Amino acid sequence: MAILPFDDRDGFIWMDGKIIPWREAKVHVLTHGLHYGSSIFEGERAYDGVIFKSREHGERFRRSAEIMDFEIPYSLDVIEAAKAEVVRRNGGGSQYVRPVAWRGSEMMAVSANHATIHVAITSWNWPSMFDPATKMKGIRLDIADYRRPDPACAPAQAKAAGLYMICTISKHKAERKGYSDALMLDWQGRVAECTGANVFFTKGGVIHTPIADCFLNGITRQTIIDLAKRRGIEVIERRILPDELASFEECFLCGTGAEVTPVAEVGPYTFKPGNISRAMIDDYTAEVTPKSKAA
Repeated sequence: MAILPFDDRDGFIWMDGKIIPWREAKVHVLTHGLHYGSSIFEGERAYDGVIFKSREHGERFRRSAEIMDFEIPYSLDVIEAAKAEVVRRNGGGSQYVRPVAWRGSEMMAVSANHATIHVAITSWNWPSMFDPATKMKGIRLDIADYRRPDPACAPAQAKAAGLYMICTISKHKAERKGYSDALMLDWQGRVAECTGANVFFTKGGVIHTPIADCFLNGITRQTIIDLAKRRGIEVIERRILPDELASFEECFLCGTGAEVTPVAEVGPYTFKPGNISRAMIDDYTAEVTPKSKAA
């Protein structure tokens, strides 16, 4: 089946304050964000037309811009209303939502203090990243060569486009080897995250997860920690060394795209998706279901 390119679709995009037809959303080839990575974005999901934790994503969007030394030229309320309108205009239901902001083309050099800050919001239908029918079998992860950078060397707490360069390289390499994704270590060789999702492990009924100081403390990650604690499951955030992976029983990923996805293999280490993974899938599904629908 042919893949529909993202620049040639029906639908609508909010761009710099206006709803425009999808195909009319254009940027110039000399846009600063393209050449120097001065761009930030969010990844959100709408379930039954309602964006899950939309405002928290909006607040992180603004924080990411501040870390990248620019300001979103619209209030949070305007961004929130625009996201909801884009989802509505694009058909509602279950969608992936992508706000993005970038420096424009007024200046083409490392310094771009006077470049216009542009903002766009798009949404499209996007099913589960991994096959729901086989999800409890667990996916296979490679171990990436690239590592998450020292937070003293990169704006690790911004959802910045440039930080995903090594993620794309690592995921492509993993997929060519038959894996679904790759586990990334941090700059000191400790377990960090996957290319676009946070990672959790279980042992003796306790959940262990890496400290989020050189990668994003994902909104889904925070949700899973809260859901686990509501169930009375202890969650320990700590440094995890690769050699420890052999001692864990279950492993699962979480993220806006991945939602909650069990893992069966990480390189030479194997896991058996079990009760905690299943409980987190069920609890997260219930959490993202709009309350009006659940009632």
